Amino acid sequence: MGESFALTMWKGPGLFRLTRPDGTAREVLAYYQSGWEGEPGQGQTEDSPTLSLLCPDGVWRDSQPITLSRTYGEDVDYLAPFPNISSGDTIGATEMTNPGKVEAWPSWTLTGPATQLVATNHTLGQQFTVNYALSSGQTITITTDPGRVLGPAGQMLGGALQRPGSTLWRMVPGVNDLEFTVTGSGPGTTITVTFYPHYNTA
Repeated sequence: MGESFALTMWKGPGLFRLTRPDGTAREVLAYYQSGWEGEPGQGQTEDSPTLSLLCPDGVWRDSQPITLSRTYGEDVDYLAPFPNISSGDTIGATEMTNPGKVEAWPSWTLTGPATQLVATNHTLGQQFTVNYALSSGQTITITTDPGRVLGPAGQMLGGALQRPGSTLWRMVPGVNDLEFTVTGSGPGTTITVTFYPHYNTA
């Protein structure tokens, strides 16, 4: 077990997960710092080490993300439970709630066909625009922490983010009033937003 913790010093952070009494879990990205030092042979039968972990984010997150997905539809049935991207390219206003106690940084996936995505958070008064031509089934991924746009082959698309005027915005605690507009959409166009609610304590 000590070896698994120590690997985080070279292979990136691990997840330290705490299961709460109600069955939900919160987790934090963590690196091993110290606690399993000692002489060869120590700890083979029993040991009570005191571990120190470095948690660079400083906040806990839910173990399950929240996801919102919208798909293009020629005709929108008012009885359908999930709004679609209309033929006019605009989903319209959508409310998404961040149940966390601190801000969260979402990730986006846009599946083509599409030529432009404008994503607005009216609660913050911020928006970003991504210009990139996607064929049917191709995807791009937009992350907000760290901020980057990745193309269909995983390549960096820094030039696709329209500047000036784009802010890769966060999700504030509570209700966020969002609006998505897709140009060049058609059957198969999908926008998916995913984020982990964050908390100051476990």
